[in-house]
Amino acid sequence: MAANSSSTGGKSSNSAGGKQSGPSAEQVVATFQRMRQEQRSMASKSAELEMDINEHSLVIDTLKDVDPSRKCFRLVGGVLVERTVKEVLPALENNKEQISKIIETINTQMQAKGRELTEYRERYNIRLVGEGEGETQGQSAASPRDSEGGGSKSGAGVLVS
Repeated sequence: MAANSSSTGGKSSNSAGGKQSGPSAEQVVATFQRMRQEQRSMASKSAELEMDINEHSLVIDTLKDVDPSRKCFRLVGGVLVERTVKEVLPALENNKEQISKIIETINTQMQAKGRELTEYRERYNIRLVGEGEGETQGQSAASPRDSEGGGSKSGAGVLVS
């Protein structure tokens, strides 16, 4: 009998903890902040790669007007290597194409992360500080406290700074 009560006790605590109570407000905020940071880092990486494409374009345009047999130097893995323009130009064009494909992939992932963030915000009723100030300017200072304390319909609103 003791074995049955301990096994059912374990089952009921797992189901009660996992399905009924959901994540705490701190966990929701932490997850939301992590997702926002991931989206920011994707945007940063995309901007960095855009700058690389601009640099590649500048070098490609410069090398197109140069004699193909002229020697040039290229940095490969931290090592400066001597090559000719006819060897370097195709490699630069290939690199530029590859970077463009990576940027497209990152932008697609960033859009998906944005949709995921929006769904997460709606699911947990997350409001950002400064968001909706135009709607609540005429309301008293007590109304934000009421909505956080359970006065709103869902009672699960989270305010993120």
